[in-house]
Amino acid sequence: MRAVTAPVISYVLASLLVAAAAAPPPNDDLRGFGAEAAKVEREWEAKFRAIPSPDSLREYMRRLSARPHHVGSPYDHDNAEWILAKFKSFGLDAHIETFDVLFPTPKERAVELLEPTRFRAKLQEPPVPGDPTSSQQAEQLPTYNAYSADGDVTAPLVYVNYGIPADYEQLDRMRVSVKGAIVIARYGASWRGIKPKVAAEHGAVGCLIFSDPRDDGYAQGDVYPQGPWRPMDGVQRGSVMDMPVYPGDPLTPGVGATKDAKRLSLQQAQTITKIPVLPISYADAQPLLAAVGGRTAPDGWRGGLGITYHVGPGPAKVHLRVKSDWGTKTLYDVIARIPGSAEPDAWIIRGNHHDAWVNGAQDPLSGQAPLLEEARAFGTLLRQGWTPRRTIIYAAWDGEEPALLGSTEWVEAHADELATRGAVYLNSDTNDRGYLDVGGSHSLERFINEVARDIEDPETKVSVWKRSQARALADAHTPDAREEARHRADLRISALGSGSDFTPFLQHAGIASLNLGYGGEGGGGVYHSIYDDFKWYTTFDDTSFVYGRALAQTVGTAVMRLADAELLPYEFGDFAETVGGYVRELQKLLKDKQDEVKERNRQIDEGVFSATDDPREPLAPPVKEEVPPYLSFAQLENALAALSRAADRYEKALTNGQRNGGAALARPEARAINATLVQACRPNAPSRAPTACRGAPGTGTGSTPRVCTRATA
Repeated sequence: MRAVTAPVISYVLASLLVAAAAAPPPNDDLRGFGAEAAKVEREWEAKFRAIPSPDSLREYMRRLSARPHHVGSPYDHDNAEWILAKFKSFGLDAHIETFDVLFPTPKERAVELLEPTRFRAKLQEPPVPGDPTSSQQAEQLPTYNAYSADGDVTAPLVYVNYGIPADYEQLDRMRVSVKGAIVIARYGASWRGIKPKVAAEHGAVGCLIFSDPRDDGYAQGDVYPQGPWRPMDGVQRGSVMDMPVYPGDPLTPGVGATKDAKRLSLQQAQTITKIPVLPISYADAQPLLAAVGGRTAPDGWRGGLGITYHVGPGPAKVHLRVKSDWGTKTLYDVIARIPGSAEPDAWIIRGNHHDAWVNGAQDPLSGQAPLLEEARAFGTLLRQGWTPRRTIIYAAWDGEEPALLGSTEWVEAHADELATRGAVYLNSDTNDRGYLDVGGSHSLERFINEVARDIEDPETKVSVWKRSQARALADAHTPDAREEARHRADLRISALGSGSDFTPFLQHAGIASLNLGYGGEGGGGVYHSIYDDFKWYTTFDDTSFVYGRALAQTVGTAVMRLADAELLPYEFGDFAETVGGYVRELQKLLKDKQDEVKERNRQIDEGVFSATDDPREPLAPPVKEEVPPYLSFAQLENALAALSRAADRYEKALTNGQRNGGAALARPEARAINATLVQACRPNAPSRAPTACRGAPGTGTGSTPRVCTRATA
């Protein structure tokens, strides 16, 4: 972060919106609205929230999940056309945009145990009696990991726990190498694409990934169909593309995958794995793991299977074969538009994806159905005379599951427009029973807290904000955490990493973004399997669709408020405070690492590791490391202080602008200020305002964002 001087935004607001010192107190009703505009807004919002219907949500999901609808399938296209017809029936201007992308599907798959005994993995999920769509075997994508390299390898098997870098450090101490081996890793602790990437970096020739019942099966509760958790033959499909390099079509990085786009060759694509990968069930994993010998796995590596976990290598020898059809498939993004009346060139964009790995009732249709209800409600309001100040775009993306394809290609194709027009992006994906969960740009933290206070939880009848606050108190483990939960004005939102369609908007276009959904109650063990269907969802999840209605009310209210506000409701104080927390974490990380390395080096010198080692199963001692050097954080701290001062000036200017009923917000100059606020978020914008849109370094899948605090002197 470079040294930050007072952003232009603060000075612009101060000069345009300052009021007399003797003016009455400001309107606190809605951020970015004058008093009269806020009153009108609340009236329209109340009408909006009365429209979403659980019955409509149920029928949307029933129809959309009736057949498998993965990318390239007939029902995927059929669903897109149905959504288009729905948007048009609501009175919205809508169309489909197509892109042609690389999407491999498997032609050959095999996993065989050759030694010391023989076993052939089923690699198939069986239908469940009473669950009609689970029997649509001919239409279902088989169990596989998209963008795995083709390969046919036979090698010893090594168990690598979750397959993250720390696990390989532990293997090094156990003197176990994966070079020339096939590794087997359990799902969890990282995004799945990290597992084959790290395995290949350590010399492995193949990778298997399984769902361990301790993490995702009977150790969590009853399995499907008796309960919601993953059954023994359930498999988690999913992409293993190297998305930290770039998401979207592997052959057209940086440009929309239109028919005339210049494409890389398959050999030039950087995001395809280097080794073959397949996912397997814990029923298929158990015989493989039972055949592995060598050292007993460490305590933290032992899962829920009724066997002793060993790490290997051998005596288990496994044959793995993966061969795919590397063809191009067509994506169908469905786009609806509600034109803005006063600022039509500022876009509030709302999206979710419609494609699934199989039938996808929970992922993604539990989030897609509320999006459709929001669009229906807005169509109703339009007929009653409401018009938004800014343009609203509703998008049903295709191809999210393989690689965020539809959203990324759309952002790349519309990059020039989005650079000046993209104001805010709001995303949802899955939606379940429970608490409102929000991640996003901290410049929108105060705004979304304000929205959450206005939405009623459908089961407890308190506001969803109050219920989330109660959960924060219940989960607090320190006095400081409890104090914050009780007294901080805003509940913190999480930072966004990647893993859903907000990624290209946030990480590449620099557009302030939010990801919203309800959850935290009930089970969820059918992710990316054939059992994620209408039967499962209506039996074990949001069975009455009241949390689907709550999501439509929440996101729709946010969309309406963002579209109607006279001044875009950004707030930079929470953002500056969040960045301050990251600075303190960085300082603590350095101190902790220095202390850790010093102590470990000292114990190596003192012979602690050799003296406490088991002579019969010795571990290699840790390697001595250089102690990280002391660093000066002065420039970072000065930049943070300047950012905090600028955020405070901005807030004071806005407060002054909302005095006298917010008359200053209605001035023609406010439109120019909104344009400046939008540009404040762009990574390469000429504005001298802070880049405050993006989240902090996240733990989501895919790429990890920078902490966005750009400002120049």
